[in-house]
Amino acid sequence: MAIIAMLQCLDTVECQAQELLGLPYEKIHTVNRKPVPYQYVRESDVMWSKIIWRRIELKERANHHLYFPKRPQDGRMSLIDVLLEGIHTQGLTAYEENGDDEFGTIVTEKNVHTNMGSKTETLTVEDLDGNIESKIVEQAYNSAEVQAYLLKELWFFDKQRSVMDVRIIGICPIRIYYRDDDPNMESPQQKKVFWIYYPEARKILSNAECFNMKNDAQRLNFEDIFQKRFFSSYIFAESNVYDNRTIQQYAQGEECLLEAERIKEQIFNFEQDLWEY
Repeated sequence: MAIIAMLQCLDTVECQAQELLGLPYEKIHTVNRKPVPYQYVRESDVMWSKIIWRRIELKERANHHLYFPKRPQDGRMSLIDVLLEGIHTQGLTAYEENGDDEFGTIVTEKNVHTNMGSKTETLTVEDLDGNIESKIVEQAYNSAEVQAYLLKELWFFDKQRSVMDVRIIGICPIRIYYRDDDPNMESPQQKKVFWIYYPEARKILSNAECFNMKNDAQRLNFEDIFQKRFFSSYIFAESNVYDNRTIQQYAQGEECLLEAERIKEQIFNFEQDLWEY
């Protein structure tokens, strides 16, 4: 009897999963996923390190899995919706963008929504009796306006393991929008919405599904995307003596791209030059 009851229970769960998701099984792998712990690193084993900042453009095809869907769909959300949901329900800490220290000032959820474009408007309306009254209407933000991200990374060589490794330190959404006084959309505005300390967000990103173009049955998660480097980006700054100035402060146009490639090659060549063939 106990076995029959168990089988009936499993049939009920299977039917519910099939009814809600259109699947013959219940999806439990991603929601129970835990991030892989980082390898322990001693300070004495780090013989070289460099902090760099990258920019991810979501308009690039290689980054569309971070931008879509614009609304929750098929159990998936865009990266910005995952981060906002983490701030709202899971206590993820957001930090104010203040230039030198990305993680110095905590920003409230209300201010996060304001930075995303949420605002209140006072409208004058007339009721059925002809009376005029003011009504406050809250205009919701549009998460699709986030069209880029900044990454702060630490690259280092661990002589104990003889590998060049990387740790993502922080991630910052970039909101691209147009002002109300720019009806022709001629001057796009860019705003850094907030910074997230990446190690704190790893668990949330591990439990959020991301689209896999090759297999719907084996969805990736956002932790996979960042740790396996499944995204396209370019370097726009590196740690330097000049108050960590960006490349655009001393180079223009094509020279910016060449300088970004030079920094990338410098990191690659450092590891290769340590080996003797």
